[in-house]
Amino acid sequence: MSLLQDTPAAVSPSIGEDPSLLIVDDDKPFLTRLARAMDSRGFKVETAESVSEGLETISNRPPAYAVIDMRLGDGNGLDVISELKARRPDARGIILTGYGNIVTAVTAVKLGAFDYLAKPADADEIYSALMATRHDKAELPENPMSADRVRWEHIQRIYELCGRNVSETARRLNMHRRTLQRILAKRAPR
Repeated sequence: MSLLQDTPAAVSPSIGEDPSLLIVDDDKPFLTRLARAMDSRGFKVETAESVSEGLETISNRPPAYAVIDMRLGDGNGLDVISELKARRPDARGIILTGYGNIVTAVTAVKLGAFDYLAKPADADEIYSALMATRHDKAELPENPMSADRVRWEHIQRIYELCGRNVSETARRLNMHRRTLQRILAKRAPR
């Protein structure tokens, strides 16, 4: 379901007594649509377009729920999630990002995020993440990626981020350039 299709849903009893929700995102159209969609699901929504606005809202009225973009114009959404957990330890915050990777996901969870979603996430996914309990998380996959495949994908991601520059990728991975060239020439492991 798209954020544009924010059909009213019944107020969930799992929202609890405090339905306050803070959404922090610098993408104004997305922020507006998500706020409208969450309002129709029973939340009392406040919005912020920057880290500083988010921190100010949290210091005045720490919300029970939060949806925070990772990269904002004036800083990092992890600062907002960290402050939210310091002010209100029982709050449920999720991080949204277009730059998903394992390291930032782990960091977000360590700083207090309940979940981590990659953009584009729709209102239903976000609502489900906010209302989930820890045991609602996905089960361990039957056939997880092998360590070789995870390593290969990490190398490919760094290679792409470096603009397909082998020398720069090798330097960042602390690897010999020729070794990296051999890895890149091979097929992806299973």
